Amino acid sequence: MSDKRERLLDLIDKAQELGGEARVKKQHDQKKLTARERLELLLDKGSFEEVDMLVRHNSREFGLDKHRPLGDGVITGFGQIEGRRVAVFSQDFTSYGGSLSEAHGRKICKIMDTAVKAGIPVIGLNDSGGARVQEGVTSLGAYADIFLRNTLASGVVPQISAILGPCAGGAVYSPAITDFTVMCEGTSYMFVTGPKVVKTVTHEEVSSEDLGGAGTHSSKSGVAHFAAANEGEALRLIRRMLSYMPANNLEKPPALPCEDPVEREDEALKTIVPDNPNKPYDIRDVIHGVVDRGSLLEVQADYAANIVIAFARIGGESVGIVANQPAVLAGVLDIEASRKAGRFVRFCDAFNIPLLTFVDVPGFLPGTDQEWRGIITNGAKLLYAYCEATVPKITVITRKAYGGAYDVMSSKHIRGDVNLAWPSAEIAVMGPKGAVEIIFSKEIRKAEEPDDLLDKRIQEYTEHFANPYQAAERGYVDAVILPEETRRRVYNALQLLKNKADSNPSRKHGNIPL
Repeated sequence: MSDKRERLLDLIDKAQELGGEARVKKQHDQKKLTARERLELLLDKGSFEEVDMLVRHNSREFGLDKHRPLGDGVITGFGQIEGRRVAVFSQDFTSYGGSLSEAHGRKICKIMDTAVKAGIPVIGLNDSGGARVQEGVTSLGAYADIFLRNTLASGVVPQISAILGPCAGGAVYSPAITDFTVMCEGTSYMFVTGPKVVKTVTHEEVSSEDLGGAGTHSSKSGVAHFAAANEGEALRLIRRMLSYMPANNLEKPPALPCEDPVEREDEALKTIVPDNPNKPYDIRDVIHGVVDRGSLLEVQADYAANIVIAFARIGGESVGIVANQPAVLAGVLDIEASRKAGRFVRFCDAFNIPLLTFVDVPGFLPGTDQEWRGIITNGAKLLYAYCEATVPKITVITRKAYGGAYDVMSSKHIRGDVNLAWPSAEIAVMGPKGAVEIIFSKEIRKAEEPDDLLDKRIQEYTEHFANPYQAAERGYVDAVILPEETRRRVYNALQLLKNKADSNPSRKHGNIPL
């Protein structure tokens, strides 16, 4: 028995060595942690239980039979984050460059299958050179096996991807299907084709960082939801993100103790909206005044900044926030903002996270660029997401709510549950000036003093329509409230809707305008 024990202990020791001392050193020299070090930072201390540690590949071609490392380039298993169980895989770049083989893919698929059955989140720590070329189509098949599981797990358990090194070619599609992607500045990149192929095909000279680095994907493409300064920060972000989410779609998000009184009134909210309707302000100041102090976690902060999406808590309970940002492009909805918010709304709805929407939107962005690139179908994505959502939906109109954008931003007409407006709200088809120029065009053209008449009609229109009271008369807003009351009113609405039950017609799935 002692010999058998020794053999097992020897295999475990070898598995801990990863790709060997030299390759581990090279990983550290590149300012990257090893696969095991990442797991130690991500998971609660001592909670990780590894599976398939002793798996080896069975390939024979191109000399692969001479090197069969334990684990085959990926560490898989189960652990805990703040006492809540998760499934995790961590690719090991020191073994075959973390390349994906049939055995490597099979290990990942196994923990994903278990995660769906057990109802726990899946976290992928990606650091891979891509498909193992020596295995040919077998490695491509392994990728497709993972993609299928990502798709079937979508909306069932949360899936989070950390890109902690290269992620190229087919490897990028698994993170793209998952719910959130975190990248590291300077050490990670994602692209379908690398700089060399780009140069060959399009003759563009571009670096890996500019083509697919964390800065590019967090600000230009929107592929990355977070760009972390280093791996430690990236892993801490994942831990924090999970605190807002349930383990699966059948549970509610965890509630945390709250020391911030729910009846707190923020005096700054009284004057936060400028008297001049064209003057910007930062909607995040409004959000901070309403949510629990220190609870705001903004998502995709550097992409489509004209809309803000974030997790937060009110009274210790998780909410998803969508808010027009008047400080950027006047808070207008464009293609990127609509896509960004639409996907976030669908995530929150899938995982029973109530939606809190702050509205200050002058409409959809006009112009040939937007029309030719499909603002109609892209704007419809956000509309579809809100219409489809059955979680509690609370809306606060702080200032402008014009035209079709008013409808889209969780209005009462698309099943908004509790719709509130501040006295500064302007709910109308369009702004006063544009409306007057249409309604009174002939009268203004014929007037002796057209500018004076225009100003007079704008003032009349503003007094009559550019306010929340026409909507309140028709029940389109449930109450016009004082700004400083917002936190209390939103909290009470959340409590009212805590056991909300709503559903959509029976169907296989809808056909969202992708």
